[in-house]
Amino acid sequence: MPWFRRALYILCLTLTPLSAAGQPQLCEAAAKQASRESDVPYAVLMAISLNETGRKGAGGFQPWPWTVNMEGAGHWFDSRDLALAYVFKEFKRGARSFDVGCFQINFKWHGQHFFSIEDMFDPLTNARYAARFLKSLYAETGDWTKAAGAYHSRTPKYARRYSARFARLHAQLAGKVEPEKVVNTSATRATAGAPEIPEIILARTEPSAQSRDNQYPLLLRSEGTEPPSVGGAPGASLFIRAAQKARGM
Repeated sequence: MPWFRRALYILCLTLTPLSAAGQPQLCEAAAKQASRESDVPYAVLMAISLNETGRKGAGGFQPWPWTVNMEGAGHWFDSRDLALAYVFKEFKRGARSFDVGCFQINFKWHGQHFFSIEDMFDPLTNARYAARFLKSLYAETGDWTKAAGAYHSRTPKYARRYSARFARLHAQLAGKVEPEKVVNTSATRATAGAPEIPEIILARTEPSAQSRDNQYPLLLRSEGTEPPSVGGAPGASLFIRAAQKARGM
């Protein structure tokens, strides 16, 4: 076998498993970076991400960046493109209350703060927004566990249930070294070894997984029928252009 073919073969063998295994690390790396840029502890962000998107795989219980909670039903996709295709299909159906990404940001209540739905799926963008939101909730409650409950829902019974799961995850993560608080725009490698808590997987079927109640007037917005727009320029995303095509534009 010529050397270049052998090198290509070895490279393919190396990259293929890393591509699949590296998906959870996207959320972990994003959580680290967002923690560096904010006062939100890494363990808090990771506990939220695991609570929101965790699933059991070969590496244990880990977060998953291509997770969508559509009107109370959780879906884990193998790729960003598959997740986007599903969201677009449901959007055309009329769905507006859905959560996406590492930290399950809700489109209905928070979508106006993002450039597009693709932007919401970006792990670091998703993590930065979650960190800002959690920081505001911590300023209100003075407690990370209470802030986590409010992050999920303002309805007390749902918030308490979520907080209990968050507390279990956070307790297992709290022993990890917190990243230094350094503003750095370069992504960093994530640590491995997320805690394995299988019962969290069942959370998606519990009543607490229902659409979240929003009691933040500043985050409310009128419901339209347009997807988040980046305009009709040639550089517009495939998601937006597909939406425009579907409407006959």
